[in-house]
Amino acid sequence: MTEQLQLDFDKIIKTSNFSKKDIDFKKNYLEKFIEGGFPSRKQENWKFLDISQIIKKNIGDLSFFNDYSIPNKINPSIFVDGLEHNKIIFINGRVEKIDFNYEDQNKIQISDKIEKNITFDNENSLIDLNNAFTNKVFKILVKKNYSLNKPLIVYHSTNEKIRSRNINLRLDFELEENSSIRIIDFFVDDSDKNFTNILYNFDLKKNSILKNYKIDKFNNDNLKYSFNNIEQEANSVSETFILSSGSNFFKNEINCNLKGEYSSAFVNGIFSLNENQQHEIRTIINHLVENTKSYQLIKSVLGKLSKAAYQGKIFVDSKAQKTDGYQLSKAILMDETSEFNAKPELEIYADDVKCSHGSASGSLNENSIFYLMSRGLNYQQSKELLINGFLIDVVEKITDSEIKNLIKNMIGLKE
Repeated sequence: MTEQLQLDFDKIIKTSNFSKKDIDFKKNYLEKFIEGGFPSRKQENWKFLDISQIIKKNIGDLSFFNDYSIPNKINPSIFVDGLEHNKIIFINGRVEKIDFNYEDQNKIQISDKIEKNITFDNENSLIDLNNAFTNKVFKILVKKNYSLNKPLIVYHSTNEKIRSRNINLRLDFELEENSSIRIIDFFVDDSDKNFTNILYNFDLKKNSILKNYKIDKFNNDNLKYSFNNIEQEANSVSETFILSSGSNFFKNEINCNLKGEYSSAFVNGIFSLNENQQHEIRTIINHLVENTKSYQLIKSVLGKLSKAAYQGKIFVDSKAQKTDGYQLSKAILMDETSEFNAKPELEIYADDVKCSHGSASGSLNENSIFYLMSRGLNYQQSKELLINGFLIDVVEKITDSEIKNLIKNMIGLKE
C-alpha cells in the first residue's frame, strides 16, 4: 500500500496548484499515515469494528488519486423533494455546485483555502489521510446576527465512474455571534466499493446555533467515515441527528468541546441495519467550564448478521461544576446473529454535577406482539408497530419541525 500511496500522492501534487507550504503540510501527514496505516482492532477506539480488515475484505486495494479536473454531470434525481434548500453538491469527491440562492450573499462568505490543520491529542490516522489527500478545504462563514433562511443540503454523491477509490473531503463552518445554520448531509451512491473519508470542523461563537442532520438511507456497498469536530463558545447550541442505515460500513465520530458557559450539545441517532452492515457512532463530549449541558440518545434496530456499536464518553473538567450530562443507548436485536456493542463512559473531575449513562439491548417482546395480534394485527404489522414506537422518540428530539417531518417520511415513522 505504501508504494500506491506515494504514487497517487505524487500525481495529486503534479495535477494541483498547491503552494510549497501546502505541499510540505501534506507530505508531513502522508508520512504520518504511512507510519500508522488504517486503524485496526489494536486501537481501543476501533475495538468493535476494524476498518483495516473491513477495507481488505470489501474493497481490496484502494486507489487514492482522483482526477478533479473532469466535471461530473449532476443528476437531478438525487435532490430531496418537498424542501426548499441551499446546495453544496459533491460528486465523486469533486464539488460541482455551491448554491446559496435563498440567502443574503453579503451575510455568507465561502472560500476554498486551507487556513489551518486540525490536530487532536488522540492519534487518528484517518485525519492524517484526509489532511494528506484532500484537494480543497471549503469554508463557510455565517456572519454575525444572520440565520440562514433555508436549510443547506450537502449532497455526497458517487457514480459508476469510480470503484475501489478513496475520497477525502473537508468542510469548515464558522458561525459568528448570534448566527445559525441547518445542515443536512445527504448520501446518495450509484457506485460500489469505495471509501469516503469526511472531516468537518464547526466553530460556534457566542449564542450561535448549529443543527446538523446526517442521512445515510440508501443501500450501497461503500464504506464511509465522518469525523466532526465542534468547538462551542458561551450560550451556543449544537444539535446532531444521525440516521445510519444505507452503507455497508459507516462510522460517525463527534468530538465536541463545550468551552463557554451555558453551551449545550445534543446528539441523537438511529441505526437501522440489515444483513452484513456494520455501523458505529462514537462521541466525546468535553465539558470544560461551568453550567454546560449534553444529551445523547442512540437507538438501534439490527437485522440478520448486522453489527452496530456505540462508544460514548462524557468528560467533565475540574472547573466544569454544574454540568448536566445524559447518555443512553438501546438496541433491538431482530435475529440471533445480529450484534450490538456499547461502551458508555463517564470521566468526572468535578463534584457538583448531574451525569448518567446507560445501555440496554434485547429482542422484541413476544408478549407485546401477542397482545397486538389479539387486537387484529398480523405478526409483521405488530413488529412494525413496536419498532415504530421504539424509534419515534429519537426523531421527536429533532427541534426543527420541517426537517423532523422530512426524516419521518424518509424512514416511514408514524406518530
